[in-house]
Amino acid sequence: MPAQLPFDLTGKVALVTGGASGIGESVALLLARQGAQLCVLDRDAAGAERVVAQIRESGGQALSLPCDVSSESEVAHSFRTLAEGPGRLDILVNNAGIAHIGNLEGTSESDLDRIYAVNVKGAYHCSKQAIALFRRAGGGAIVNLSSIAALVGLEDRFAYSLSKGALTSMTLSIARDYLSQNIRCNCVCPARVHTPFVDGFLARNFPGRETEVFERLSRAQPIGRMGTPEEVAALVLYLCSNEAAFITGGVYPIDGGTVHLR
Repeated sequence: MPAQLPFDLTGKVALVTGGASGIGESVALLLARQGAQLCVLDRDAAGAERVVAQIRESGGQALSLPCDVSSESEVAHSFRTLAEGPGRLDILVNNAGIAHIGNLEGTSESDLDRIYAVNVKGAYHCSKQAIALFRRAGGGAIVNLSSIAALVGLEDRFAYSLSKGALTSMTLSIARDYLSQNIRCNCVCPARVHTPFVDGFLARNFPGRETEVFERLSRAQPIGRMGTPEEVAALVLYLCSNEAAFITGGVYPIDGGTVHLR
């Protein structure tokens, strides 16, 4: 019998939230390329179907699950569909999230509730539903997409930083509570990553100055550029794979030196 290739996910089922674009899309495509059957969960049903189509065209298996992760009932319905379809789950990537710009005084209660509902409760809902399916599979791996905003002070990111700090703490708690059940939980903390969200943000807020501001934001990382979704996806793949079986409760900056070198 041939030896298993590194980072081979053949036979595993992976669910990626916010998988219709950006980092989530890159994670879904990479995990599928490594052999996993993908469940692409996103409120953007058309975007999720587009990613699923790419995976199928490349010979992979995938299904889309239209879902707003802030809704407990919608998440529960999606996981019932998963249980009735593939029938198992081995990997959960909690990537879905939204941003907010503003300091303490510039953040309304409704702003805070909206960020918390998606970034924190969304991961809570999905992780809670995943545990039973992980047990059925004999274990599993959760990777949470946090941010360097959980590790350093960023200007005008009060609500966003608060939510990512909560997600990082959630990672440690889940990792500790499920050690004996072969369920691992880690998180990655990207700095600025060049995604369609960044391009849209620049177009809305800096019309006519997109290139100038993009270059300034890129230089804010000591390495001199933004990361790519594919680079983040590669780290997520490692943490999901059998090669990372000894790793749980880890918090991993992927930041071009921002946390330790700036």
